[in-house]
Amino acid sequence: MIYELRVYHCLPGKLPAVNDRFKNITTKIWERFGIKAVGFWTVLVGENSADFIYMLAWTDLAERDRLWNAFVIDPEWKAKRAATEVDGPLVASFSNSFLSPTDYSPLK
Repeated sequence: MIYELRVYHCLPGKLPAVNDRFKNITTKIWERFGIKAVGFWTVLVGENSADFIYMLAWTDLAERDRLWNAFVIDPEWKAKRAATEVDGPLVASFSNSFLSPTDYSPLK
């Protein structure tokens, strides 16, 4: 199992809209594709209080490529994402990392 850590650096005032989009749109579409979310976070205390952070679990990079590539071109996703950005983008930038658990990690 590998994990993908994604951090979205939201534009000022847009974190609630990003959170809402994930809660009501994104995760429902992911279910259809079999994309497995580990968790979602916002920054309670720290320097990046406008960040939205989440982690996905993948069997391997091939599964990630296959499922993610299908998701990003999905017509429903594209239409609903565009509708949430009618007043402009929600995210300024993002970063992602692929993580491999150590042999002693509780999460494998």
